[in-house]
Amino acid sequence: MALGGGTYLTQNKVLPGAYFQFISKAIASATLSDRGVAAMALELDWGADDKVVSVTASDFMKDSKKMFGFDYDAAEMLPLRELFKHASKVYVYKVTSGGVKASNTFAEAKYTGKKGNDLKVVIQTNVDDGEKFDVLLYLGTEKMDSQTVSKASELIDNDFVVWKKSAELSVTAATALSGGTNGTASTSNHQAFLDKIGSYPDVNAIGYAGSESAVKGLYAAFADRLRNDVGIRLQVVMHDYSSADSISCVNVKNSAELVYWATGVIAGTAVNKSATNMKYDGELSINTEFTQDELTEALEKGEWVLHQVGTEVHVLEDINSFTSITDEMGDIFKDNQTIRVIDTRADSIASIFASKYLGKVPNDKSGRVSLWSDIVKIDQQLSDINAIEDFDPEDITVEQGDTKKSVLINSAITIINTMEKLYMKSMIE
Repeated sequence: MALGGGTYLTQNKVLPGAYFQFISKAIASATLSDRGVAAMALELDWGADDKVVSVTASDFMKDSKKMFGFDYDAAEMLPLRELFKHASKVYVYKVTSGGVKASNTFAEAKYTGKKGNDLKVVIQTNVDDGEKFDVLLYLGTEKMDSQTVSKASELIDNDFVVWKKSAELSVTAATALSGGTNGTASTSNHQAFLDKIGSYPDVNAIGYAGSESAVKGLYAAFADRLRNDVGIRLQVVMHDYSSADSISCVNVKNSAELVYWATGVIAGTAVNKSATNMKYDGELSINTEFTQDELTEALEKGEWVLHQVGTEVHVLEDINSFTSITDEMGDIFKDNQTIRVIDTRADSIASIFASKYLGKVPNDKSGRVSLWSDIVKIDQQLSDINAIEDFDPEDITVEQGDTKKSVLINSAITIINTMEKLYMKSMIE
């Protein structure tokens, strides 16, 4: 008779033999390198409709014209250049709807928007074969495409136009596309953007540079709902939104244009860093004509403000709009560095729980010890990079919750903030 053997889940085998259990070990780690992701809904002259487009800094520099219709250094691209000063990736959404695609006899623009009116089709007789045509596509004065074909049905669509395959090709010096128009942006368009971007959990900050109070309220409520009900932690950046009063909302004082740069900063600042005293390195002319009293009032109101330091412009203090201090949520929650630490810690613990424990590990003493050990590893990493201090594993407890399926974690951490105020007392003899 053969001996027993193979794998086991429980120690309940009857036959003698060797039984094995192999488990892949999950690694607990804080997601410290994932910041730098921003998102914005923009009113664009060119680009995909009703679609979130992921753009990296290198994509933007290399393919700006293809994606947005303009060169990287064009004035129209200033908002994105400001964003990418500190963001590494931006989810861009063309927020307008109802636009029209430009067209002519030979082609239709790939996207809606007035930029399509800058496209021109030039058709020439091929010098080597008089039966064929050279079909050229220009955006302004720059040639974007060239194809040699016998008939329109042979033309291959490109990043700018869809060719009308049934057209009769004929020599033309330059036939412009026309009729392209931009759409309009409404509250419902912004809601459509938020509905889509809610499924991108890597977003650190969302910006809205508009002035509509209803839209501002929409963004603020969205960020609070994601944080409190969904477990997705991000911050929205807006201008002149005095009603915010939330750790999820950064209220920029200086101007609406500054929202683009500020969104990149809020997204891209590392978990163990602060944007306090950061030098403005964008292209805007920033209004910094504030008195000391006005700057003090701005901080008390939870406004993120840039001020003049000699010949430079700097962030006064890296704060959010939270002002309703309570015993449960003290003054420290006004600081964005604090929010970055607690968000990173929460996201890291949630990630390791979902990947390693949820539905997989028994809620017994050994399972809870394992979870405790992984949380300790996460906090140790945060301590190693000076995001928290005085870390003591004994400050963390993992217990069974009110039901057999729940786990209750109690912990205490001391968050490190950068130095902002110096008080010196000197005794002179």
